[in-house]
Amino acid sequence: MKIQRHTNHHGIQVMRMQQITTASLVSSVTIWAVHFWPSSPSMAIGGSLIFLFAYSGVLAVEFLASAKVNRHEPTPIANRQEWLKAWWGETCLVPQIFCWRQPFRAHHVRDELIGKHLVGQRGVVFVHGLICNRGFWTPWLKRLNDKSHMSHAFIAITLEPVFGSIDAYGDQIAMAVQLVTKATGQPPILVCHSMGGLAVRAWLVRQPTFTCVHHVVTIGTPHHGTWLARFALGVNGRQMRQGSDWLRQLETPSTVTGLKPPNQPQSQQASELFTCWYSNCDNIVFPASTAMLSGADNRFVQGAAHLQLAFMPEVMDTTLDMIIRGSKTDESL
Repeated sequence: MKIQRHTNHHGIQVMRMQQITTASLVSSVTIWAVHFWPSSPSMAIGGSLIFLFAYSGVLAVEFLASAKVNRHEPTPIANRQEWLKAWWGETCLVPQIFCWRQPFRAHHVRDELIGKHLVGQRGVVFVHGLICNRGFWTPWLKRLNDKSHMSHAFIAITLEPVFGSIDAYGDQIAMAVQLVTKATGQPPILVCHSMGGLAVRAWLVRQPTFTCVHHVVTIGTPHHGTWLARFALGVNGRQMRQGSDWLRQLETPSTVTGLKPPNQPQSQQASELFTCWYSNCDNIVFPASTAMLSGADNRFVQGAAHLQLAFMPEVMDTTLDMIIRGSKTDESL
């Protein structure tokens, strides 16, 4: 079958929502500054800064909650400097992602599925988290799209409906996996951030075997829920609450007979397909241990915030190296 270039046409919900939010913010700041500048330049500047950085105060509350909850975790306890650095890093990263990449540059780097040079090279499917779209992965896609260094098929999907059930994302994941497999002749590596890791797990346990996937990398995924989700209102947010019925049901089939990764014993658990990155300064997924899976390759990163974790050099370089080393290893396919 001839493979056509795949372009993800979904993502309108998040894109439009964040375009409107960004435009409203810029308009509000402009109106405030123009109104107050003639009479009080200090009021104009001060009010504008409050408008622009109000989200940073929300982040600060998240970090304070995370610091309190993580005090009883077995992971290393972050010091004050690490919390401040994580807060500042997230403050700088939020507008880049939610006011630029996702609303205006979501399709800046298109999916790569065409070319004989892709055959035999491990492909990748990227799965983002809550209230995001494929634009989240732009720095990763640029690295993979650099033909002078790599030649790998990849798809970055956009999960919709935005606030629907996590189970509803399975068809999108399945289609992406099929397309990358056709382009390469090999099952892909799945790289997931936050809720995306749960979406992949929910899809994977419904498959007859695990041979459709080579490996799964999760970054800041609330495998056992997150304390912060108690305030969530959407369906998928409620599913990520600690101890939720949905999470308990997700964990039940992990050792079902017949569900096993390629070339592994029948008793092999699904979690051994996973590499799970987590941090002690994650302001969304905490306690920190909730991002770990028993039996997985759990990897700790010191002092990284939730969004920050996905773009840490250690995480990106290790995962991209895994993609390169994963090529031409499944001779049976």
